[in-house]
Amino acid sequence: MPCSCAKNRKTFEVAVSDKVVYSSTSEPTAKAVSKRYPGSVVREKAKTGAETS
Repeated sequence: MPCSCAKNRKTFEVAVSDKVVYSSTSEPTAKAVSKRYPGSVVREKAKTGAETS
């Protein structure tokens, strides 16, 4: 039976103009990478199947 622990893990994305340029499970790493991209934001990735409004 496969491990299901990854489904509860948070993923952080670095996005510039709604385009994801980097994805990581580490928020500090994502923040460090975002400093290289002017105007970028770090956001938590939406879980698959999550509703967006």
